[in-house]
Amino acid sequence: MPTPRTAEALGLAFHAAQARRARLTANEIQRLWAQLDRRHFTASWNSSVGPRVIRALTAGQLASAAAADEYVDAVAEAEGADPDRAGRVRPEGFAGVAADGRALESLMYLPLITSKTRIAAGQSVDDALMAGLRQALRIGSSEVTQAGRGAVGTSMTGARTIQGYVRVVQPPACSRCVILAGKEYGWNKGFQRHPKCDCIHLPTTLIARGSTRRGASGRGFLDPHAYFGSLSRAEQDRVFTAAGARAIREGGDINAIVNARRGMYTTTSGLRATREGTSRRGEFYRAERRRDVAAGRVRADIGRRYSLTTARLLPEEIFELAGSRDQAIAMLRRFGYMG
Repeated sequence: MPTPRTAEALGLAFHAAQARRARLTANEIQRLWAQLDRRHFTASWNSSVGPRVIRALTAGQLASAAAADEYVDAVAEAEGADPDRAGRVRPEGFAGVAADGRALESLMYLPLITSKTRIAAGQSVDDALMAGLRQALRIGSSEVTQAGRGAVGTSMTGARTIQGYVRVVQPPACSRCVILAGKEYGWNKGFQRHPKCDCIHLPTTLIARGSTRRGASGRGFLDPHAYFGSLSRAEQDRVFTAAGARAIREGGDINAIVNARRGMYTTTSGLRATREGTSRRGEFYRAERRRDVAAGRVRADIGRRYSLTTARLLPEEIFELAGSRDQAIAMLRRFGYMG
């Protein structure tokens, strides 16, 4: 009797299958692109190549979306639950249009425009066609993958026992994705991703909203600190920035350091700072208020009337200002990057 598959194993297998579908679609787009008439791009696209590219891409989207219900139901069963379906995915609803709602015909014409524009600018036909092909492959792969992701979200909604999903990060990954590894979201929360993001959402029947699962499931649920430690020093600097990586190596909180870069700005005195954590609900705001109350600079009952008088410096600014390692560590703690 085969060993039952875990939800994590199902998630990774589904991701691999979707990647294969995207690759097969890209292969067909590449084969068709080679049939463009080098002297009459537009005519050959409109009469032959373009319609076949659209058909290939639509078929890839359809296959990607059609796998959603089986995947979600298998995950529910792996977690010991009946999917309790209120409805099923209509795969055709995710095929034939782009993820942003535009017609596939207009989206897939963009690579042709790219090639023609480059030729007009003096680039060789071969190089221009290669640039257009690369764009076509990126778009085609992305649209197939997005169709599957949209269908999974719809399938999760139709399966009443699915309460949410866990973000599964596939290395290599950017710093923002790394710190979100294992984070849990409600079923109705959108799955934010950047271009070329390789993360997947694993449906789950039980979540603690806003919590994070860590570590025990290998590539599925990578531990951010372990992942950081697995990178070479050069890769740490590239993914997390030189200053951010240095702060993490010094023992700083990886989440705080990565999040700080979302609200970067330069103060009027030229210091690099962040607005992250400085709102009235932010940890830095609350810590500074406690600090000023303890020092007797403000009244203990000041509450929400308290105003920050210090910008929250970024790690790179701290390193430049600190006169010693001990001072740098103290400042990293003061500004909320180290516990």
